[in-house]
Amino acid sequence: MLDQIRIVLVNTHHPGNIGAAARAMKNMGLTRLYLVSPRDYPSVEASRRASSAIDVLDNAVVVDTLAEALQGCSLVAGTTARLRNIQWPQVDSRECGELLVNESAQHEVALVFGRERTGLQNEELEQCQYLVNIPTSEAYSSLNVASAVQVLSYEIFMASRSEAAQPSTEVKDEIDLPATADQLEGMYDHFFTTMNDLNFFGDRNPEQVMRRLRCLFGRSRMSTREVQILRGLLSATKGNKLKSRS
Repeated sequence: MLDQIRIVLVNTHHPGNIGAAARAMKNMGLTRLYLVSPRDYPSVEASRRASSAIDVLDNAVVVDTLAEALQGCSLVAGTTARLRNIQWPQVDSRECGELLVNESAQHEVALVFGRERTGLQNEELEQCQYLVNIPTSEAYSSLNVASAVQVLSYEIFMASRSEAAQPSTEVKDEIDLPATADQLEGMYDHFFTTMNDLNFFGDRNPEQVMRRLRCLFGRSRMSTREVQILRGLLSATKGNKLKSRS
């Protein structure tokens, strides 16, 4: 199951944090590291901090965008240092570990960490189905990104060893499995284009409308089949509009 879990670091500024995160991952049996537009990588400092986890760095996948890092993942959890007003489901570190382990029995999942100073931006959090917050002392709540990777990697490892983790072994048709991140992004783009063509937005703020749609469909955990049905409906709607014009 741990082989189905990706750790994604977005736009990491300090290469030492990449190395320390790789070491934290290997301590807990995680090996799949994705780096989104790192500021300084490859780096001697990253290799030095990785210690005996050089193999995790050597096999890291470096991409330009978060969407590329999430391709093929059917559940994405994004870390945040504060609870936000976005209506995404929110879990703590322990719940996150159990969630990722349970889901990884059926499909690939990802845990996303943001920049050292500013974390994940709203448009990046919108690509996640869950927000993760690590409980800390109110006196000092700031966690180094590598420390956050260590905490959550530990929770994942413990969940994988716990009898409380009950990964589903039911074999489903692939089309009935949860839709992947790239399938959902394609659907959201389709919604935006169709609604724009229908002049739906009018005085509405398109960004806010799309954010609420993301909340709705993110909570529902749509399957590939359901995404295809909705996209078929959108295509038919656009086709009927073109016919009415002619």
